Amino acid sequence: MESLTELGARIETALPTDVVRASLERDELVVIALRPAIVRVLTFLRDDSACRCKQLVDLCAVDYPGREERFEVVYNLLSLHHNHRVRVKIGAAEDTPVPSVTRVFSTAGWFEREAWDMYGVLFADHPDLRRILTDYGFEGHPQRKDFPLTGYKEIRYDEGEKRVVYEPVRLTQDFRVFDFQSPWETLDTQLGRLLPGDEKAKGNA
Repeated sequence: MESLTELGARIETALPTDVVRASLERDELVVIALRPAIVRVLTFLRDDSACRCKQLVDLCAVDYPGREERFEVVYNLLSLHHNHRVRVKIGAAEDTPVPSVTRVFSTAGWFEREAWDMYGVLFADHPDLRRILTDYGFEGHPQRKDFPLTGYKEIRYDEGEKRVVYEPVRLTQDFRVFDFQSPWETLDTQLGRLLPGDEKAKGNA
């Protein structure tokens, strides 16, 4: 891991005003960068002879609702020449645009659309920022931790109207009643309690 440590020090020295820190986390080099400087940071990692991270393998978002900037945008880079990976992280709020890196890596186009669709992270100067996985007219961003598991609308094909219809979600059961007759509802065997049905095994024995 000495080479990654040296690479992290090189990145910090070359980008003192753009990088907060570069450190090893679980044997991987992680670079914490400032949001406005993300284009410069990724350009350096792509073009510098010691980095040569020519591939943007993935771009994703992580939701931390308790933080002031609830989102973390993560860029996973790969250098085939040096056989190493670099992970770059920046913070972003709901109403804070993140500079698009499509000019640095063309593959970022679809990745940024996915992060916008799933989390609502806004990417400034993106050439075609629109939803990519959800349907037209979808409300909200389903990977946010405060998004309801049932969603807001039900989409189905109506045989009578011969078209797709959108309706508010209707739950057939508002709450579950636990009668503890299923072994999946109580597994408290460490306190000496038997699971339902265990007495049958003892009787057969």
